[in-house]
Amino acid sequence: MVRKGVQQVRVVVRVLALLQLDRGGGASAAARAVGLTPQAVRLIAQRYQRRGLDAAIYEGPRPGADEVLSPSEKQRIIAMVCSAPPAGAARWTVRLIADEAIKRKLVPRVGHETVRILLHSHDLKPWREKNVVRG
Repeated sequence: MVRKGVQQVRVVVRVLALLQLDRGGGASAAARAVGLTPQAVRLIAQRYQRRGLDAAIYEGPRPGADEVLSPSEKQRIIAMVCSAPPAGAARWTVRLIADEAIKRKLVPRVGHETVRILLHSHDLKPWREKNVVRG
């Protein structure tokens, strides 16, 4: 694994730490050799002893953050964007969409970045066009 193929740097460093421990050095010596902290080397060794090589060198999936908007809230925002912008605005902007969605009580709270990602996933760019709805 260390000598051939392409691996992530994290994986190679963890393997090198295990190899240093196997050669009889302590956690401090292994940490200095591979550029980790002694605590990190000890955690790698503990994972190796408890769950094996794969658990020691590879990371498990991370849970990630929960979705901010439900599917129905997303649909309501998209429908609002496909309608005419409010009075006084020539076109929708991301910040205007976020503010207007809260004002119209479509969602309890939403940030402009969440709106931008939602629009990007639907390939909508209302700030470029005066009319989003196409025939």
